[in-house]
Amino acid sequence: MSIYEEIELQECPYCDGPGLLEEENGWCWYVMCMDCGAQTGECGYKTDEEREEAARNAAHLWNIGKVIRSDRSE
Repeated sequence: MSIYEEIELQECPYCDGPGLLEEENGWCWYVMCMDCGAQTGECGYKTDEEREEAARNAAHLWNIGKVIRSDRSE
C-alpha cells in the first residue's frame, strides 16, 4: 500500500476543499488545498526511513489546521 493510500486528509480548514499530499523533489512533503491554495509548511526528510514519517507529519499538520494561506491583505 502506498503512502497516498494510507494517509487520510480532512477538508481544507479554510474553504472545505480537497487536500493533496505532495512530495517535493525527494526532500520534503506538504499538503495543499486544490481549491484555495492553503498549505502546510514543508516536512523535510533526509533518509528513506524518515520519508514516511515526514508524510504523516505533513498530514497531521493539515488535519489539525496548521496551514498557511496567502490572501491579498497578507
